Amino acid sequence: MVERAIIRTADHIIQKSPRLFPLWRRVHWPIWLVEARLIRRNSPIELDPALVGKKEEMLGVLRLTRERAFAFLAETEKRDLSAYRWKHVFLGPLNVYEWFEMIAAHQLRHAKQMKEIGGRLPKVVESSQI
Repeated sequence: MVERAIIRTADHIIQKSPRLFPLWRRVHWPIWLVEARLIRRNSPIELDPALVGKKEEMLGVLRLTRERAFAFLAETEKRDLSAYRWKHVFLGPLNVYEWFEMIAAHQLRHAKQMKEIGGRLPKVVESSQI
């Protein structure tokens, strides 16, 4: 969901001229904080259960979204998108390239989160032989 929103916003804002931001309004927290999980944050948006589907459906949506992200980068590779920016709720204003870095950091954050949760689950050992 985050990745789709980022791509949709990037698609939208690059259709216009970039807004000029003074240097002090371009300062933001480092993106590595997202991946590091040093600061625990709840999502600023509520999860809509209607958006959660079956595993294969969700993986298909993720695959299509990832393909769209790569297509966006290929379509815009000859443009300098560093002047296009919008605000991240926690990090501050990021440019398009930083938003795509944030996608990667966000993915790694969730991978670490799942590993952490998996480590707390009880271990069940199945044995077919006694």
